[in-house]
Amino acid sequence: MNDKSEFRQKAALVTGGAMGIGGAVAKMLAARGAKVLIADRAEAEGNKAVAEIKAAGGEAAFIKTDVSKSADCKAAVDKAIELFGRLDVVSNNAGIQRYGTVESTPESEWDEVMSVNLNSVYYICKYAMPHLKKAKGSVVNMTSVQAFATQRGVAAYTTSKHALIGLTRSMAIDYARDGVRVNCVAPGTVDTPMLKYAASLDPDPESVYETCRNMHPVGRIASADEVAEVVVFLASERASFVTGACYSVDGGLLLPIGGEPKTSQE
Repeated sequence: MNDKSEFRQKAALVTGGAMGIGGAVAKMLAARGAKVLIADRAEAEGNKAVAEIKAAGGEAAFIKTDVSKSADCKAAVDKAIELFGRLDVVSNNAGIQRYGTVESTPESEWDEVMSVNLNSVYYICKYAMPHLKKAKGSVVNMTSVQAFATQRGVAAYTTSKHALIGLTRSMAIDYARDGVRVNCVAPGTVDTPMLKYAASLDPDPESVYETCRNMHPVGRIASADEVAEVVVFLASERASFVTGACYSVDGGLLLPIGGEPKTSQE
């Protein structure tokens, strides 16, 4: 569905909206009629995204935001209300990836991951919820397949993503009677700057991409738009009876289990 009036008269705040999945969400919401405020640390990329939205006939603005700071998150929510007079959709996408076990991860890095990936959602929603209750709006949080499974050496990241499902479910039940829906999306591997960063840590970046493609039963990596479609669906009235859910958008990544049983067809 690509109805330009679907979010008409509605306003959205998109964290991590300068690029990657957040950027795709911001552009898609704007293309479907929403007024969008992008909150991100990346100022040049955020302003570029706003320019692209405006060039396509949409309405958007940017606010430089460090989502790990409560004051910055409050400022972003306040700016959305100042600009648009209301807030109907919050899409939390800001996130960072760091590598290490509990032994090798410095305490400062652990705190950084929790602040950006988890605390930011608490901060944004704390200040946004009074406005979302007025609008009977929705929240969509960006978690990961690593909220359900994990790999070696990603202790902080996977912990933050597991915890985000708990926060999503808690908010969903706390605010269901207020008409606010809260859901999350758990992508597999997506072609984003975060993936590019992860691949750059390997001496053979292309081998990382090839491994990622082969990990997914569908045999490829997702585009940011494919994940954004699910986010926008959950934010819309088409998902009016969906709350507390976590949608996997993983190309079948979590389907396989170990072993290959022989069948009569072999």
